[in-house]
Amino acid sequence: MALGHEVTFFTSDCTLYHGRQGSDALRLCRAIVETSPFDYDSFEKRALRIHQNRPFDAIVCLIDIRLVEASRLAKKLGLRFLSQEVATLVRDKYHVRQRLSDCGIVQPEFELATSNAELSAAVEKIGFPVLIKPCDGYGSQNIVTFRSQRDFEPARALFSNYLPCRTDYGLGVRANDRLLVERFVEGAVIGVETFTLEGKHRFLGINDKVFFPPPFFAIRGSSFPASRFDTEKIRDYVFSVLDAIGFDFGAAHTEVIVAENGLYLVEVNARLIGAKIPRLLGLALGRSVYSDVVNLHLGTLLEPKDAGLFAASRWLVASEEGVLREIVLPEQRDPAIRTVEMLKQPGDRVRPPFDNTDRLGYVMAVAGSAGEAERIAEEYSSRCCVLIDQQSSASLKPIA
Repeated sequence: MALGHEVTFFTSDCTLYHGRQGSDALRLCRAIVETSPFDYDSFEKRALRIHQNRPFDAIVCLIDIRLVEASRLAKKLGLRFLSQEVATLVRDKYHVRQRLSDCGIVQPEFELATSNAELSAAVEKIGFPVLIKPCDGYGSQNIVTFRSQRDFEPARALFSNYLPCRTDYGLGVRANDRLLVERFVEGAVIGVETFTLEGKHRFLGINDKVFFPPPFFAIRGSSFPASRFDTEKIRDYVFSVLDAIGFDFGAAHTEVIVAENGLYLVEVNARLIGAKIPRLLGLALGRSVYSDVVNLHLGTLLEPKDAGLFAASRWLVASEEGVLREIVLPEQRDPAIRTVEMLKQPGDRVRPPFDNTDRLGYVMAVAGSAGEAERIAEEYSSRCCVLIDQQSSASLKPIA
């Protein structure tokens, strides 16, 4: 809308945006179309009626669980979007592993498990360290890692009755209970951000990630652009992965492990990176990455400009389970701190960072080097005070 476009917003639940910043933005939309509960045929019919009167120029979807539906609608309307075949492929991590293996790209050992017996057999076959995650998952949710047999033994009984779990992803979507079991590879986990138009890839940069220590799996912070890796080698590797799966259009967030013996794919996400990282990219690049995505869907791929800046983020988390009372921010802050945003509110149930949804808020800093930006963000976040009221486990509602 800031670029001068009219926006029609499709959702299966308008209440998700009540009382949030999105509520103000949605008031500026030309139309808000709610399909609840979500049904693709109804969604398509309503979109076609609007398109007949005021044709759409582009469809943008930044959410994994609606990617395939968006690709179907784009094909129906003849608009630019990732092909339905590739959109379906990237929503199944096991099938991506198979495709890359067939193309000769080295993969960690992997197996598919759709039952408890298959899950136990897969762990037994691959051995340790081993990682288990949903084939249709996203956002680093519901991932389990066992580094040794000793780690696994206390959970053996649980995994004999793990499926079906039908994890609720929200918006009426539940997990399909297909699990990818693969050998856990030690190394630095990075995100590589790219745009693709007419099959040609554009490299934006590397997002360097820092994780909370085990047993937590959430990301503690990021730095962009990363400067401690062989950028050209990583770029070429990611382009080869995108080519192998036939990735023909759109933004891609490709996660890679930089191990001692080479590069290994974690997964390809056929969307712009999430979790506020586009704002981090924008601070470093000196422009809105969201506007670049809009222009991409309109057929224009802008050349990146090196602003000579580095941006870093750090996330605040709870040290214990309970109810958030208050987050006290420092009274003074370095001018290099560009963004401070708290996502949890007083009264929200909180816990330590087992996954990214447990994080409370973030800070972002910009400087002339990655190290300096990281230092400033780290120093500010360390002075933030998170106050939590403890309650008995019996009085606490489960975390969604």
